[in-house]
Amino acid sequence: MNKYKIVLEYDGANYSGWQTQKNARSIQETLIGAARKFLDAPVELQGAGRTDAGVHALGQVAHMECVRKMNGDALRMGLNDLLPANINVLSVENAHPRFHARHSAVSRSYLYLIATRRTAFGKKYVWWVKDSLHSGKMRQALKVFEGFHDFSSFADKRMEKGASTTVHLESAQLMEFGQIIAVRLVGSHFLWKMARRIVGMIVEIGRGRQTKEDLVGMLRVFSDVPARYTAPPSGLFLEKVLYEGDRLADIRLPLHLL
Repeated sequence: MNKYKIVLEYDGANYSGWQTQKNARSIQETLIGAARKFLDAPVELQGAGRTDAGVHALGQVAHMECVRKMNGDALRMGLNDLLPANINVLSVENAHPRFHARHSAVSRSYLYLIATRRTAFGKKYVWWVKDSLHSGKMRQALKVFEGFHDFSSFADKRMEKGASTTVHLESAQLMEFGQIIAVRLVGSHFLWKMARRIVGMIVEIGRGRQTKEDLVGMLRVFSDVPARYTAPPSGLFLEKVLYEGDRLADIRLPLHLL
């Protein structure tokens, strides 16, 4: 059996998310379909993480197993010829037999984009917040999340039963690019809707409706407040999946928002 590491980007606006689901269009199933057609053989494919409906990726990683052996560039081009325009394979390389897209990852980075003005071109890729935001307070509040915390207040209740809600958030930073506010979250892993609820609460602080001290309390004692302010999926991107030896570059906006 041959194993390949696939890095891809996608616009998730018209998909039900990464994971294959019954009666729904997913990124995983679309990629599997293209691979089976191109290779004319069964394939097994798993991703580094699940992205929800409407969430995008700049650097999702998957591993694929197949009896067929191919050159990485030839496989990349063959897949892209069969994939829709909103999914693009960036690279394919032969992987070690023990490589696993999810289990081998050491951390993941998510990027959330907030627009402070109405945009004609980036509507599907940002959250337009009409209210004035105090970015300094938002930046300070993000630091509350760094470190090991119980993020149960920021996770969807429909999580897998018995799953741990403790996460190591390595860094949480905010940068401004003109009328775009970019929030980058880097962590060991992310709970269902965790990133969007963190951003939702940070925006409430920017609006002046919540405080940094409120966040501290929500990390100590369960609160259902973050669920009320879950940020929309449109502005969320799985930026990069990091493996041993990988490093993050400086934050860069997706091409369509430059």
